[in-house]
Amino acid sequence: MDMQTWRDSHARADNATTALREALAALDLPERIQRHLRPMVTHQGAPFVHVGLLSAEHVEQIAAALRIADEARNLATASRETGS
Repeated sequence: MDMQTWRDSHARADNATTALREALAALDLPERIQRHLRPMVTHQGAPFVHVGLLSAEHVEQIAAALRIADEARNLATASRETGS
């Protein structure tokens, strides 16, 4: 992998890490969880976010928020389709 590929991939992973940190902060999850997030790049240049170990309680909070977001998206889609 060349250096530019690594830089681009790392920038993407870093942006994703920041977005996840902001989302977790919006859920009022402890800052110690956000500190465990790390941007990573594979040897092939694929961007990833290492999340680390989360308690079941915090994962349940995240899952509940994702379900609410999915329901809101589904309602918005249904509303657009019916023209309401």
